[in-house]
Amino acid sequence: MAMTKTIAIQGGFGAFHEIAAHHYFKNEEIEILPRKTFREMVTTLKDRKSDFGIMAIENSLAGSIIPNYNLIINSSMHITGEIYLRIKQNLVAMPGVEISGIREVFSHPMAILQCQDFFDDYPHIRLIESIDTALSAEEISVKGLRDTGAISSKLAAEKYGLNILARSIETNKMNYTRFLILSENGIIIPPEKVNKASIHFTVAHKFGSLSKILSILSYYEINLAKIQSMPIPGKDWEYMFYVDVEINNYEMYKKSLEAIKPFTPSLGILGEYKKGQSVIE
Repeated sequence: MAMTKTIAIQGGFGAFHEIAAHHYFKNEEIEILPRKTFREMVTTLKDRKSDFGIMAIENSLAGSIIPNYNLIINSSMHITGEIYLRIKQNLVAMPGVEISGIREVFSHPMAILQCQDFFDDYPHIRLIESIDTALSAEEISVKGLRDTGAISSKLAAEKYGLNILARSIETNKMNYTRFLILSENGIIIPPEKVNKASIHFTVAHKFGSLSKILSILSYYEINLAKIQSMPIPGKDWEYMFYVDVEINNYEMYKKSLEAIKPFTPSLGILGEYKKGQSVIE
């Protein structure tokens, strides 16, 4: 009998993190452990109270979630996979409520940003940031709020008995969020299955430091899928770089890391894994 995997997520039941979990762990028995913040989710994983965690890291419209990079780098988490979820945002409210009767709409800042154009047509509605899309939907349901709406997933609306007043209200219909699968239980992906890795490094505060590292990666035919700079707290104008690389030859990839070591005070591997698929909610 298959063991049930416990998956810690940020947000409530019905959050996009839960939807991503069901897609990634399809055909497996999973139990969702909701947590209010990403920090709480990481703590749950560190304390071995869950098998995996799922963390949104970037959105094709709203960009990167910078604090989450630091959460991973400063913890003992390993990236063991990824998935790209096509996000469909919906305006939801209590049964019987119409858009004309809504005064406030709550949701996560990223969800609000993704739907800004829709609400330009409803100037009477005030948009208020909250910690999560699904938790916003849950609060409306629990409190029976009839002048309040939320931006959430279809799953959240179903879970909390809310009506969908407007479907797919996101501005960009190619709106994808990338979710990382995190583990602290020592899972290692076999090298023959690895075709992507996430690394981080700092560079000395010298002219051309970054370009040297990038040139070395290019020499070893390592394709950069993403590069994200983050300021280092307490060190003015010094940066940590988070880089996703695509791997065609694992041995060449390992050689490239050895080659860049002399040019960086610190180099770390956040995860080596299989490139994620794109799925629709």
